[in-house]
Amino acid sequence: MTHPTPVPSHPVLDPERRQHVSGAFSRDEVALANRNAGMPLEMLRHDVTPAGMHYLLIHFDIPFVADAGWSLDISGSVRNPQRLSLDAIKAMGQVTTRVTLECAGNGRATASPRWQSQPWEHGAVGTAEWTGTPLRGLLERAGLADDAVDVAFFGADRGFDGGVEHDYGRSLTPAIALGDDVLVAWAMNGQPLLPQHGFPLRLVVPGWYGMASVKWLDRIVALDKPFDGFQQVSTYVYKRTREEHGTPVTAMRVKSLLVPPGIPDWYTRRRLVERGTVEIFGRAWSGAGTLIRKVELGVDGAWSEATLDPPPPGRFAWRGWRARWTATPGEHELACRATDANGDVQPLEQRWDLGGFGNNMVHRVAVTVR
Repeated sequence: MTHPTPVPSHPVLDPERRQHVSGAFSRDEVALANRNAGMPLEMLRHDVTPAGMHYLLIHFDIPFVADAGWSLDISGSVRNPQRLSLDAIKAMGQVTTRVTLECAGNGRATASPRWQSQPWEHGAVGTAEWTGTPLRGLLERAGLADDAVDVAFFGADRGFDGGVEHDYGRSLTPAIALGDDVLVAWAMNGQPLLPQHGFPLRLVVPGWYGMASVKWLDRIVALDKPFDGFQQVSTYVYKRTREEHGTPVTAMRVKSLLVPPGIPDWYTRRRLVERGTVEIFGRAWSGAGTLIRKVELGVDGAWSEATLDPPPPGRFAWRGWRARWTATPGEHELACRATDANGDVQPLEQRWDLGGFGNNMVHRVAVTVR
């Protein structure tokens, strides 16, 4: 197991250089935005997001992983340590599941002040059909020991965050890891994983924010104590102040987005719409397999219920919704608000979070009608 290693203070690595700021994005934030990719909102019309349009958040470098010689190691508090090739994993059986993944930081850019990080607005989401082997089968083959209290998953990507050098790693409790839904996946939309999506193997944790779905998966370590890796305890934690212990980020919050109507201005993305009846379409989803019960379309603050598409296959994919808007000349604001089967509703205003995590406030789009 690789443990986080503190490093000496350095201008590039010093976490104190990152602060909460308002106003223009820094050069570092823009550079992160150029490396990573959000899904254009017009892609919401696809039930399954094309692989090249699915959002990407890559914490460090994309590892070069050769086909030959790759293996997945399972060790720690297990009775039968394993080293498995991709072919051996595939031979254990496969399933395909349609899953919506969203980055926990989606919407961070709209906060003020905001934490300096990947400046997501709305596009850090996508839905794919993941093919792989249920994680449960691998763990049952290794045999979790009675003292196993956490299961850590490590990728082949390594770097610094907050001045700490580490392999990207996250953990799940045995109860979640041994559930029916978590996959070790090798295919996306019927094709082998692309390098940027985790080739040759990744974890997919349906219903959770994307940080849990470790890419370039090469090690699983069962632990006799809670995992204390950087990406588990030092980030992806809801907190309002630095002093708080915080609450771990887990399942996605209820959310909806709409396809901006009309045509855009190249630079500002401001929308121009012709007067008359306008068809509005969007998607809604929630976490932990919770179904969407209702979506409302807001026009200048007045809300009306939209029509839901039939439920998607499985429990973990977004659901389409649609509405008609009678557009009259002038300036307007469209918004959408989802409610899930638990009664959770998108808030009208963004809740404050120190790291900008879990923003699920209503999506608003300014429109000019001519």
